[in-house]
Amino acid sequence: MSTVGVGEEAIQNGPEPRAGWVLYDAECGVCSRWVSSWAPTLKQYGFAVAPLQSPWVEGRTGLAPSDLVKEMRLLERGGGMHSGANVYRFLMRRVWWAYPVYLLSMIPGLRNVFDWGYRTFARHRGRISASCGLR
Repeated sequence: MSTVGVGEEAIQNGPEPRAGWVLYDAECGVCSRWVSSWAPTLKQYGFAVAPLQSPWVEGRTGLAPSDLVKEMRLLERGGGMHSGANVYRFLMRRVWWAYPVYLLSMIPGLRNVFDWGYRTFARHRGRISASCGLR
């Protein structure tokens, strides 16, 4: 299995991550910036990062490329897949210092606000990246 790491660096035939992969839209400037900042932390918790556009992702998820890039995804090593705001919840639940935010994101009402915020960002991420001057 080949994986693609942050930026343009590819790790060919490297070991699979302990927990799974966080998949992001490499064409989104905000997403790419986020990943480069958080990849070391994610690695500590057993996650590798890879662009949704990586050739192996479509085969592994069974999703069409147009569906893949609608929102971020998390592939668990055991085969489970999470998408959208649930990726953040999945990760925050496992990172001790983010756990309080996870709890807030689960409260009825706040859960809806959290999900709405994610969906709104995901829908407009291209415009947000452009207005921030990110590639």
